[in-house]
Amino acid sequence: MLFNSYIFIFLFLPFTLLVFYLIGGQGHHKIAISWLVATSLFFYGWWNPAYLGLILASIFFNYAIGVAIGNTNDRNLRIWLLIFGVLANISLIGYFKYADFFISNVNLTFGTEFNLKNIILPLAISFFTFQQIAYLVDAYKSETKEYNFLHFCLFVTFFPQLIAGPIVHHKDMLPQFGKNNVYKLNIETLAIGITIFSLGLFKKVILADNIALYASPVFDFSEQGITLTFFESWCGALAYTFQLYFDFSGYSEMAIGVALMFGIRLPLNFNSPYKSVNIIDFWRRWHMTLSTFLRDYLYIPLGGSRKGKPRRYLNLIITMLLGGLWHGAGWTFIAWGALHGFYLVINHGWHAFRLALRQDLKMSTLWGRTVAKLVTFIAIVIAWVFFRAESLDSAINILKSMMGFNGLSLPWEWQANLKGYDAWLVEYGISFDGAFYNNLVESWVIGCTLLLALFIISWFMPSTIEIMKKYNPVLQSDSNVTQNTNFNFTILWAVSIGFLLGVSVLALGQASEFLYFQF
Repeated sequence: MLFNSYIFIFLFLPFTLLVFYLIGGQGHHKIAISWLVATSLFFYGWWNPAYLGLILASIFFNYAIGVAIGNTNDRNLRIWLLIFGVLANISLIGYFKYADFFISNVNLTFGTEFNLKNIILPLAISFFTFQQIAYLVDAYKSETKEYNFLHFCLFVTFFPQLIAGPIVHHKDMLPQFGKNNVYKLNIETLAIGITIFSLGLFKKVILADNIALYASPVFDFSEQGITLTFFESWCGALAYTFQLYFDFSGYSEMAIGVALMFGIRLPLNFNSPYKSVNIIDFWRRWHMTLSTFLRDYLYIPLGGSRKGKPRRYLNLIITMLLGGLWHGAGWTFIAWGALHGFYLVINHGWHAFRLALRQDLKMSTLWGRTVAKLVTFIAIVIAWVFFRAESLDSAINILKSMMGFNGLSLPWEWQANLKGYDAWLVEYGISFDGAFYNNLVESWVIGCTLLLALFIISWFMPSTIEIMKKYNPVLQSDSNVTQNTNFNFTILWAVSIGFLLGVSVLALGQASEFLYFQF
Protein backbone atom coordinates (compact mmCIF):
# COMPACT_ATOMS: atom_id res chain seq x y z
CA MET A 1 0.00 0.00 0.00
CA LEU A 2 1.35 3.39 -0.98
CA PHE A 3 1.09 6.61 1.01
CA ASN A 4 0.19 8.32 -2.27
CA SER A 5 -2.86 6.18 -3.04
CA TYR A 6 -6.58 6.74 -2.61
CA ILE A 7 -7.04 3.62 -0.50
CA PHE A 8 -4.41 4.74 2.00
CA ILE A 9 -5.51 8.37 2.25
CA PHE A 10 -9.28 7.82 2.36
CA LEU A 11 -9.67 4.34 3.90
CA PHE A 12 -6.68 2.79 5.64
CA LEU A 13 -5.25 5.83 7.45
CA PRO A 14 -8.51 7.38 8.77
CA PHE A 15 -9.91 3.98 9.83
CA THR A 16 -6.66 3.04 11.60
CA LEU A 17 -6.54 6.40 13.38
CA LEU A 18 -10.19 6.26 14.41
CA VAL A 19 -9.98 2.80 15.97
CA PHE A 20 -6.62 3.54 17.61
CA TYR A 21 -7.95 6.61 19.43
CA LEU A 22 -11.30 4.98 20.26
CA ILE A 23 -9.52 2.08 21.94
CA GLY A 24 -6.58 4.00 23.40
CA GLY A 25 -8.78 6.82 24.70
CA GLN A 26 -10.63 4.30 26.88
CA GLY A 27 -7.35 3.30 28.51
CA HIS A 28 -6.91 0.02 26.63
CA HIS A 29 -3.33 0.71 25.61
CA LYS A 30 -2.30 -2.90 24.96
CA ILE A 31 -5.28 -3.40 22.68
CA ALA A 32 -4.45 -0.14 20.87
CA ILE A 33 -0.87 -1.33 20.35
CA SER A 34 -2.18 -4.69 19.13
CA TRP A 35 -4.39 -2.83 16.67
CA LEU A 36 -1.40 -0.87 15.34
CA VAL A 37 0.65 -4.07 14.96
CA ALA A 38 -2.21 -5.79 13.11
CA THR A 39 -2.83 -2.87 10.76
CA SER A 40 0.91 -2.47 10.16
CA LEU A 41 1.18 -6.13 9.14
CA PHE A 42 -1.86 -5.66 6.90
CA PHE A 43 -0.17 -2.60 5.38
CA TYR A 44 3.02 -4.61 4.77
CA GLY A 45 1.20 -7.64 3.34
CA TRP A 46 -0.91 -5.55 0.96
CA TRP A 47 1.55 -6.04 -1.92
CA ASN A 48 2.17 -9.72 -1.33
CA PRO A 49 0.84 -11.66 1.70
CA ALA A 50 3.73 -14.11 1.27
CA TYR A 51 6.04 -11.42 2.65
CA LEU A 52 4.33 -11.68 6.06
CA GLY A 53 5.89 -15.05 6.85
CA LEU A 54 9.38 -13.65 6.33
CA ILE A 55 8.98 -10.53 8.44
CA LEU A 56 7.26 -12.49 11.24
CA ALA A 57 10.05 -15.08 11.24
CA SER A 58 12.59 -12.25 11.42
CA ILE A 59 10.73 -10.66 14.32
CA PHE A 60 10.49 -13.94 16.30
CA PHE A 61 14.17 -14.72 15.73
CA ASN A 62 15.53 -11.31 16.70
CA TYR A 63 13.24 -11.04 19.71
CA ALA A 64 14.50 -14.40 20.99
CA ILE A 65 18.14 -13.45 20.45
CA GLY A 66 17.62 -10.07 22.12
CA VAL A 67 15.98 -11.66 25.17
CA ALA A 68 18.77 -14.24 25.38
CA ILE A 69 21.42 -11.50 25.28
CA GLY A 70 19.61 -9.51 27.96
CA ASN A 71 19.16 -12.51 30.26
CA THR A 72 22.77 -13.65 30.43
CA ASN A 73 25.68 -12.10 32.27
CA ASP A 74 28.22 -14.34 30.57
CA ARG A 75 30.21 -11.92 28.41
CA ASN A 76 31.46 -14.60 26.01
CA LEU A 77 27.97 -16.01 25.53
CA ARG A 78 26.61 -12.51 24.89
CA ILE A 79 29.26 -11.96 22.22
CA TRP A 80 28.49 -15.27 20.51
CA LEU A 81 24.75 -14.61 20.62
CA LEU A 82 25.32 -11.19 19.07
CA ILE A 83 27.56 -12.62 16.34
CA PHE A 84 25.03 -15.36 15.61
CA GLY A 85 22.15 -12.88 15.44
CA VAL A 86 23.98 -10.40 13.21
CA LEU A 87 25.25 -13.14 10.86
CA ALA A 88 21.75 -14.61 10.58
CA ASN A 89 20.31 -11.22 9.65
CA ILE A 90 23.08 -10.55 7.15
CA SER A 91 22.58 -14.01 5.66
CA LEU A 92 18.87 -13.32 5.24
CA ILE A 93 19.40 -10.04 3.42
CA GLY A 94 22.36 -11.54 1.54
CA TYR A 95 20.28 -14.38 0.13
CA PHE A 96 17.28 -12.35 -0.95
CA LYS A 97 19.11 -9.25 -2.11
CA TYR A 98 22.53 -10.37 -3.35
CA ALA A 99 22.40 -14.08 -4.26
CA ASP A 100 21.21 -13.43 -7.83
CA PHE A 101 23.87 -10.77 -8.30
CA PHE A 102 26.61 -13.08 -6.99
CA ILE A 103 25.49 -16.05 -9.09
CA SER A 104 25.18 -13.98 -12.28
CA ASN A 105 28.74 -12.69 -11.83
CA VAL A 106 30.04 -16.21 -11.16
CA ASN A 107 28.32 -17.40 -14.34
CA LEU A 108 29.78 -14.49 -16.31
CA THR A 109 33.29 -15.09 -14.98
CA PHE A 110 33.47 -18.88 -15.22
CA GLY A 111 30.96 -19.60 -17.97
CA THR A 112 28.72 -21.60 -15.65
CA GLU A 113 24.92 -21.72 -15.73
CA PHE A 114 23.81 -21.69 -12.11
CA ASN A 115 20.28 -20.40 -11.65
CA LEU A 116 18.34 -19.49 -8.50
CA LYS A 117 15.18 -18.78 -10.52
CA ASN A 118 15.16 -15.02 -9.95
CA ILE A 119 14.69 -14.55 -6.23
CA ILE A 120 12.04 -11.91 -5.53
CA LEU A 121 13.28 -9.18 -3.18
CA PRO A 122 10.93 -8.89 -0.17
CA LEU A 123 9.67 -5.40 0.49
CA ALA A 124 11.61 -3.32 3.04
CA ILE A 125 13.99 -6.17 3.95
CA SER A 126 16.96 -3.78 4.12
CA PHE A 127 15.18 -1.47 6.55
CA PHE A 128 13.66 -3.94 9.00
CA THR A 129 16.84 -6.07 8.98
CA PHE A 130 19.18 -3.16 9.73
CA GLN A 131 16.76 -1.90 12.37
CA GLN A 132 16.87 -5.24 14.18
CA ILE A 133 20.65 -5.51 13.85
CA ALA A 134 20.88 -2.14 15.61
CA TYR A 135 18.53 -3.49 18.30
CA LEU A 136 20.75 -6.55 18.92
CA VAL A 137 23.89 -4.40 19.17
CA ASP A 138 22.13 -1.98 21.54
CA ALA A 139 20.91 -4.95 23.62
CA TYR A 140 24.48 -6.26 23.82
CA LYS A 141 25.66 -2.83 25.02
CA SER A 142 22.83 -2.85 27.60
CA GLU A 143 21.48 0.34 26.05
CA THR A 144 18.05 -1.21 25.51
CA LYS A 145 16.10 -4.38 26.17
CA GLU A 146 12.64 -5.63 25.36
CA TYR A 147 10.89 -8.55 27.00
CA ASN A 148 7.41 -7.58 25.81
CA PHE A 149 6.87 -9.30 22.47
CA LEU A 150 3.97 -7.05 21.49
CA HIS A 151 6.10 -3.94 22.00
CA PHE A 152 8.91 -5.44 19.95
CA CYS A 153 6.47 -6.21 17.12
CA LEU A 154 5.34 -2.59 17.10
CA PHE A 155 8.96 -1.39 17.11
CA VAL A 156 9.67 -3.39 13.93
CA THR A 157 6.37 -3.04 12.06
CA PHE A 158 5.08 0.49 12.84
CA PHE A 159 3.82 1.23 9.33
CA PRO A 160 4.77 4.93 8.89
CA GLN A 161 8.46 3.97 8.87
CA LEU A 162 8.32 0.29 7.93
CA ILE A 163 8.81 0.38 4.16
CA ALA A 164 11.54 2.97 3.57
CA GLY A 165 12.67 4.22 6.95
CA PRO A 166 13.82 6.10 8.83
CA ILE A 167 15.85 3.38 10.57
CA VAL A 168 14.75 3.84 14.17
CA HIS A 169 16.18 2.72 17.51
CA HIS A 170 14.18 0.81 20.06
CA LYS A 171 15.13 3.23 22.85
CA ASP A 172 13.75 6.14 20.81
CA MET A 173 10.42 4.61 19.81
CA LEU A 174 9.01 2.41 22.58
CA PRO A 175 9.18 4.98 25.40
CA GLN A 176 6.86 7.17 23.33
CA PHE A 177 4.20 4.47 23.25
CA GLY A 178 4.46 4.28 27.03
CA LYS A 179 3.10 7.83 27.41
CA ASN A 180 -0.61 8.11 28.21
CA ASN A 181 -1.10 11.25 26.11
CA VAL A 182 -0.21 9.32 22.93
CA TYR A 183 -3.54 7.50 23.16
CA LYS A 184 -5.59 10.68 23.48
CA LEU A 185 -6.37 12.63 20.35
CA ASN A 186 -4.53 15.96 20.27
CA ILE A 187 -5.99 18.27 17.62
CA GLU A 188 -2.85 20.38 17.29
CA THR A 189 -0.57 17.34 16.83
CA LEU A 190 -3.03 15.89 14.33
CA ALA A 191 -3.04 19.19 12.40
CA ILE A 192 0.77 19.28 12.36
CA GLY A 193 0.84 15.71 11.04
CA ILE A 194 -1.71 16.44 8.31
CA THR A 195 0.22 19.58 7.30
CA ILE A 196 3.55 17.76 6.98
CA PHE A 197 1.92 14.82 5.21
CA SER A 198 0.21 17.17 2.72
CA LEU A 199 3.45 18.96 1.87
CA GLY A 200 5.23 15.63 1.43
CA LEU A 201 2.45 14.34 -0.82
CA PHE A 202 2.72 17.48 -2.95
CA LYS A 203 6.48 16.99 -3.33
CA LYS A 204 6.01 13.39 -4.44
CA VAL A 205 2.98 13.69 -6.73
CA ILE A 206 3.47 17.14 -8.27
CA LEU A 207 7.22 17.69 -8.20
CA ALA A 208 9.00 14.32 -8.22
CA ASP A 209 6.62 12.44 -10.51
CA ASN A 210 6.49 15.26 -13.07
CA ILE A 211 10.24 15.83 -13.30
CA ALA A 212 10.63 12.04 -13.71
CA LEU A 213 9.19 12.49 -17.22
CA TYR A 214 12.42 14.27 -18.15
CA ALA A 215 14.76 11.80 -16.45
CA SER A 216 13.56 8.33 -17.43
CA PRO A 217 13.80 8.75 -21.25
CA VAL A 218 17.43 9.87 -21.04
CA PHE A 219 18.52 6.87 -18.99
CA ASP A 220 16.38 4.53 -21.11
CA PHE A 221 17.95 5.82 -24.33
CA SER A 222 21.43 5.54 -22.84
CA GLU A 223 20.77 1.92 -21.86
CA GLN A 224 19.79 1.25 -25.48
CA GLY A 225 23.17 2.58 -26.60
CA ILE A 226 21.81 5.79 -28.15
CA THR A 227 24.38 8.58 -28.12
CA LEU A 228 23.23 11.60 -26.17
CA THR A 229 24.37 15.18 -26.50
CA PHE A 230 25.69 17.50 -23.83
CA PHE A 231 22.37 19.22 -23.10
CA GLU A 232 20.35 16.03 -23.28
CA SER A 233 22.52 14.19 -20.78
CA TRP A 234 22.72 17.12 -18.35
CA CYS A 235 18.96 17.61 -18.51
CA GLY A 236 18.39 13.92 -17.72
CA ALA A 237 20.96 13.82 -14.92
CA LEU A 238 19.59 16.98 -13.29
CA ALA A 239 16.02 15.77 -13.69
CA TYR A 240 16.84 12.53 -11.84
CA THR A 241 18.81 14.48 -9.22
CA PHE A 242 15.68 16.46 -8.36
CA GLN A 243 13.32 13.51 -8.85
CA LEU A 244 15.16 11.50 -6.21
CA TYR A 245 15.45 14.54 -3.93
CA PHE A 246 11.74 15.37 -3.89
CA ASP A 247 10.66 11.72 -3.97
CA PHE A 248 12.70 10.86 -0.87
CA SER A 249 11.97 14.20 0.80
CA GLY A 250 8.27 13.67 0.13
CA TYR A 251 8.29 10.15 1.54
CA SER A 252 10.28 11.19 4.61
CA GLU A 253 7.83 14.00 5.39
CA MET A 254 4.80 11.82 4.77
CA ALA A 255 6.21 9.23 7.19
CA ILE A 256 6.83 11.93 9.82
CA GLY A 257 3.35 13.34 9.26
CA VAL A 258 1.57 9.98 9.56
CA ALA A 259 3.51 9.08 12.71
CA LEU A 260 2.60 12.45 14.25
CA MET A 261 -1.07 11.71 13.64
CA PHE A 262 -0.56 8.89 16.17
CA GLY A 263 1.36 11.22 18.49
CA ILE A 264 4.74 9.62 17.66
CA ARG A 265 7.86 11.55 16.61
CA LEU A 266 10.27 9.91 14.19
CA PRO A 267 13.91 10.95 13.80
CA LEU A 268 14.76 13.42 11.06
CA ASN A 269 15.96 11.56 7.97
CA PHE A 270 16.26 14.30 5.34
CA ASN A 271 17.58 17.81 5.96
CA SER A 272 17.95 19.85 2.74
CA PRO A 273 21.03 17.90 1.52
CA TYR A 274 21.54 19.99 -1.64
CA LYS A 275 22.39 22.93 0.60
CA SER A 276 25.52 21.03 1.68
CA VAL A 277 28.85 22.83 1.39
CA ASN A 278 30.81 19.56 1.14
CA ILE A 279 30.28 15.80 0.93
CA ILE A 280 30.73 15.34 4.69
CA ASP A 281 27.88 17.81 5.16
CA PHE A 282 25.83 15.99 2.51
CA TRP A 283 26.00 12.71 4.42
CA ARG A 284 24.90 14.49 7.57
CA ARG A 285 21.78 15.58 5.71
CA TRP A 286 20.91 12.75 3.28
CA HIS A 287 19.28 9.57 4.62
CA MET A 288 20.51 10.60 8.04
CA THR A 289 19.48 7.46 9.93
CA LEU A 290 21.31 5.24 7.44
CA SER A 291 24.40 7.46 7.69
CA THR A 292 24.24 7.19 11.49
CA PHE A 293 23.83 3.41 11.29
CA LEU A 294 26.83 3.03 8.97
CA ARG A 295 28.90 5.30 11.21
CA ASP A 296 27.97 3.67 14.53
CA TYR A 297 27.79 0.02 13.47
CA LEU A 298 30.39 -0.17 10.70
CA TYR A 299 32.79 2.78 10.42
CA ILE A 300 33.54 3.08 14.17
CA PRO A 301 33.86 -0.70 14.76
CA LEU A 302 36.32 -0.79 11.82
CA GLY A 303 38.45 1.68 13.75
CA GLY A 304 36.99 4.97 12.57
CA SER A 305 39.63 7.68 12.73
CA ARG A 306 41.43 6.21 15.75
CA LYS A 307 44.15 4.31 13.86
CA GLY A 308 45.75 6.97 11.70
CA LYS A 309 44.82 8.71 8.47
CA PRO A 310 45.51 5.83 6.01
CA ARG A 311 43.30 3.49 8.04
CA ARG A 312 40.67 6.19 8.40
CA TYR A 313 40.49 6.69 4.65
CA LEU A 314 40.32 2.93 4.08
CA ASN A 315 37.46 2.69 6.60
CA LEU A 316 35.61 5.47 4.75
CA ILE A 317 35.98 3.63 1.43
CA ILE A 318 34.80 0.32 2.93
CA THR A 319 31.85 1.97 4.66
CA MET A 320 30.67 3.73 1.51
CA LEU A 321 31.16 0.63 -0.65
CA LEU A 322 28.91 -1.31 1.71
CA GLY A 323 26.54 1.65 1.81
CA GLY A 324 26.34 1.46 -1.97
CA LEU A 325 25.67 -2.29 -1.83
CA TRP A 326 22.96 -1.70 0.78
CA HIS A 327 21.07 0.31 -1.82
CA GLY A 328 21.17 -2.40 -4.44
CA ALA A 329 22.90 -5.47 -5.81
CA GLY A 330 24.66 -4.09 -8.87
CA TRP A 331 27.97 -2.71 -10.05
CA THR A 332 26.40 0.70 -10.53
CA PHE A 333 25.63 0.91 -6.81
CA ILE A 334 29.14 -0.27 -5.97
CA ALA A 335 30.52 2.44 -8.26
CA TRP A 336 28.27 5.03 -6.62
CA GLY A 337 29.44 3.99 -3.15
CA ALA A 338 33.09 3.96 -4.23
CA LEU A 339 32.74 7.41 -5.75
CA HIS A 340 31.26 8.82 -2.54
CA GLY A 341 34.01 7.11 -0.55
CA PHE A 342 36.55 8.83 -2.82
CA TYR A 343 34.73 12.14 -2.32
CA LEU A 344 34.88 11.74 1.47
CA VAL A 345 38.59 10.92 1.41
CA ILE A 346 39.27 14.08 -0.62
CA ASN A 347 37.03 16.11 1.70
CA HIS A 348 38.71 14.88 4.89
CA GLY A 349 42.14 15.32 3.28
CA TRP A 350 41.30 18.91 2.34
CA HIS A 351 40.15 19.63 5.88
CA ALA A 352 43.36 18.16 7.26
CA PHE A 353 45.37 20.36 4.88
CA ARG A 354 43.48 23.50 5.94
CA LEU A 355 43.90 22.67 9.62
CA ALA A 356 47.65 22.21 9.04
CA LEU A 357 47.63 25.78 7.71
CA ARG A 358 45.79 26.84 10.90
CA GLN A 359 42.67 27.86 9.00
CA ASP A 360 39.28 27.96 10.69
CA LEU A 361 37.03 25.45 8.88
CA LYS A 362 33.90 27.28 10.06
CA MET A 363 34.95 30.64 8.63
CA SER A 364 34.00 31.31 5.02
CA THR A 365 32.67 34.09 2.84
CA LEU A 366 29.33 34.04 1.05
CA TRP A 367 31.20 33.63 -2.23
CA GLY A 368 33.26 30.78 -0.80
CA ARG A 369 30.17 28.94 0.50
CA THR A 370 28.38 29.40 -2.83
CA VAL A 371 31.29 27.92 -4.79
CA ALA A 372 31.58 25.08 -2.27
CA LYS A 373 27.86 24.31 -2.60
CA LEU A 374 28.07 24.36 -6.39
CA VAL A 375 31.10 22.04 -6.52
CA THR A 376 29.45 19.69 -4.05
CA PHE A 377 26.21 19.71 -6.02
CA ILE A 378 27.95 18.88 -9.31
CA ALA A 379 29.82 16.02 -7.62
CA ILE A 380 26.50 14.69 -6.29
CA VAL A 381 24.86 14.90 -9.73
CA ILE A 382 27.72 12.94 -11.31
CA ALA A 383 27.41 10.23 -8.65
CA TRP A 384 23.63 10.00 -9.12
CA VAL A 385 24.21 8.98 -12.74
CA PHE A 386 25.70 5.69 -11.51
CA PHE A 387 22.93 5.35 -8.94
CA ARG A 388 20.19 5.62 -11.59
CA ALA A 389 21.78 3.91 -14.60
CA GLU A 390 20.90 0.30 -15.35
CA SER A 391 24.51 -0.60 -16.21
CA LEU A 392 28.02 0.80 -16.01
CA ASP A 393 28.10 1.22 -19.80
CA SER A 394 24.93 3.30 -19.65
CA ALA A 395 26.34 5.48 -16.86
CA ILE A 396 29.62 6.02 -18.71
CA ASN A 397 27.71 6.87 -21.90
CA ILE A 398 25.81 9.62 -20.07
CA LEU A 399 28.89 10.95 -18.27
CA LYS A 400 30.84 11.15 -21.53
CA SER A 401 28.03 13.23 -22.99
CA MET A 402 27.92 15.43 -19.90
CA MET A 403 31.63 16.13 -20.36
CA GLY A 404 31.10 17.19 -23.97
CA PHE A 405 32.65 14.18 -25.69
CA ASN A 406 29.61 13.90 -27.98
CA GLY A 407 29.48 17.58 -28.82
CA LEU A 408 26.92 20.27 -28.14
CA SER A 409 23.58 20.07 -29.89
CA LEU A 410 20.49 22.29 -29.74
CA PRO A 411 16.92 21.52 -30.87
CA TRP A 412 16.54 22.04 -34.60
CA GLU A 413 13.58 24.44 -34.06
CA TRP A 414 15.97 26.90 -32.47
CA GLN A 415 17.90 27.35 -35.70
CA ALA A 416 15.07 29.32 -37.28
CA ASN A 417 15.01 31.68 -34.31
CA LEU A 418 18.75 32.18 -34.37
CA LYS A 419 19.18 33.28 -37.97
CA GLY A 420 22.30 35.30 -38.28
CA TYR A 421 23.87 33.49 -35.35
CA ASP A 422 23.30 29.84 -36.33
CA ALA A 423 26.22 29.74 -38.76
CA TRP A 424 28.48 31.26 -36.12
CA LEU A 425 27.37 28.63 -33.58
CA VAL A 426 27.92 25.80 -36.06
CA GLU A 427 31.40 27.16 -36.75
CA TYR A 428 32.20 26.75 -33.06
CA GLY A 429 30.95 23.14 -32.95
CA ILE A 430 27.31 23.57 -31.94
CA SER A 431 24.84 21.68 -34.12
CA PHE A 432 21.05 21.79 -34.38
CA ASP A 433 20.05 18.12 -34.34
CA GLY A 434 19.36 17.48 -30.66
CA ALA A 435 16.81 14.72 -30.14
CA PHE A 436 15.90 15.24 -26.53
CA TYR A 437 13.55 18.20 -26.63
CA ASN A 438 11.93 17.10 -29.87
CA ASN A 439 11.38 13.38 -29.40
CA LEU A 440 11.46 12.55 -25.72
CA VAL A 441 9.26 15.16 -24.03
CA GLU A 442 6.49 17.40 -25.25
CA SER A 443 7.83 20.71 -24.05
CA TRP A 444 11.42 21.64 -23.26
CA VAL A 445 10.22 25.00 -21.92
CA ILE A 446 8.20 23.30 -19.17
CA GLY A 447 11.10 20.97 -18.41
CA CYS A 448 13.67 23.75 -18.05
CA THR A 449 11.28 25.88 -15.99
CA LEU A 450 10.55 22.99 -13.66
CA LEU A 451 14.25 22.23 -13.25
CA LEU A 452 14.93 25.85 -12.35
CA ALA A 453 12.04 25.90 -9.87
CA LEU A 454 13.23 22.72 -8.18
CA PHE A 455 16.77 24.07 -8.00
CA ILE A 456 15.53 27.23 -6.26
CA ILE A 457 13.37 25.24 -3.81
CA SER A 458 16.15 22.81 -2.88
CA TRP A 459 18.84 25.50 -2.56
CA PHE A 460 17.07 28.49 -1.05
CA MET A 461 13.71 27.56 0.46
CA PRO A 462 13.30 26.35 4.07
CA SER A 463 12.38 22.70 4.44
CA THR A 464 9.03 21.59 5.81
CA ILE A 465 10.62 20.59 9.11
CA GLU A 466 12.31 24.01 9.34
CA ILE A 467 8.96 25.70 8.76
CA MET A 468 7.36 23.59 11.51
CA LYS A 469 10.32 23.63 13.90
CA LYS A 470 8.64 25.36 16.83
CA TYR A 471 6.17 22.43 17.03
CA ASN A 472 9.05 19.91 17.41
CA PRO A 473 7.74 17.51 14.75
CA VAL A 474 10.79 15.21 14.86
CA LEU A 475 13.13 13.74 17.44
CA GLN A 476 16.20 15.85 18.24
CA SER A 477 15.01 18.67 15.99
CA ASP A 478 17.05 21.29 17.82
CA SER A 479 20.33 19.58 16.94
CA ASN A 480 19.45 18.82 13.33
CA VAL A 481 17.41 21.78 12.10
CA THR A 482 18.99 25.21 12.23
CA GLN A 483 16.39 27.46 10.65
CA ASN A 484 13.21 28.51 12.42
CA THR A 485 10.25 30.26 10.82
CA ASN A 486 7.22 32.04 12.20
CA PHE A 487 4.71 29.45 11.01
CA ASN A 488 1.35 29.58 12.76
CA PHE A 489 -1.91 27.79 12.10
CA THR A 490 -3.80 30.63 10.44
CA ILE A 491 -6.74 30.57 8.04
CA LEU A 492 -4.37 31.47 5.20
CA TRP A 493 -2.10 28.54 5.99
CA ALA A 494 -5.08 26.20 6.33
CA VAL A 495 -6.41 27.26 2.92
CA SER A 496 -2.96 26.96 1.35
CA ILE A 497 -2.31 23.47 2.75
CA GLY A 498 -5.83 22.41 1.80
CA PHE A 499 -5.24 23.64 -1.75
CA LEU A 500 -1.93 21.75 -2.05
CA LEU A 501 -3.54 18.61 -0.66
CA GLY A 502 -6.45 18.93 -3.06
CA VAL A 503 -4.18 19.43 -6.06
CA SER A 504 -2.08 16.43 -5.01
CA VAL A 505 -5.08 14.16 -4.52
CA LEU A 506 -6.55 15.15 -7.89
CA ALA A 507 -3.20 14.40 -9.54
CA LEU A 508 -2.78 10.96 -7.97
CA GLY A 509 -4.21 9.03 -10.90
CA GLN A 510 -2.14 5.86 -11.00
CA ALA A 511 0.03 6.04 -7.88
CA SER A 512 3.74 5.56 -8.45
CA GLU A 513 6.05 3.83 -5.98
CA PHE A 514 8.60 5.79 -4.01
CA LEU A 515 12.10 5.30 -5.37
CA TYR A 516 13.48 4.06 -2.06
CA PHE A 517 10.96 1.20 -2.00
CA GLN A 518 13.29 -0.73 -4.33
CA PHE A 519 16.09 -0.67 -1.75
